[in-house]
Amino acid sequence: QVQLVESGGGLVQAGGSLTLSCAASGRAFSSYAMGWFRQAPGKEREFVAAIRWSGSSTDYADSVKGRFTIFKNNAKNTTYLQMNSLKPEDTAVYYCAADLSVDYLKRRHDRTNYWGQGTQVTVSS
Repeated sequence: QVQLVESGGGLVQAGGSLTLSCAASGRAFSSYAMGWFRQAPGKEREFVAAIRWSGSSTDYADSVKGRFTIFKNNAKNTTYLQMNSLKPEDTAVYYCAADLSVDYLKRRHDRTNYWGQGTQVTVSS
């Protein structure tokens, strides 16, 4: 079992930065791939970024490539999403998730079992 708790959301001006954290509990954290997703009002949840259990590979949505960075610290059981050059269209509730692989997170996250409660990110223009 893995339990996930996000933090770090808030209100920021366009062009600003935020770092989200996802703290995990559970013995198997280091063996899971971790991902970040977001859901804006009236829109479907969308994939943002994911990282392999070892941290050796990452994947990003085209809309955030070059602006967002996902990384994890297995010793602290925490995954991070560094968000730079934020845009108003990045406004959403951000969720972290855990699954067996980056591919599962990206392609079949409707079947992912482990989710955090979400943290709100609002980017003002």
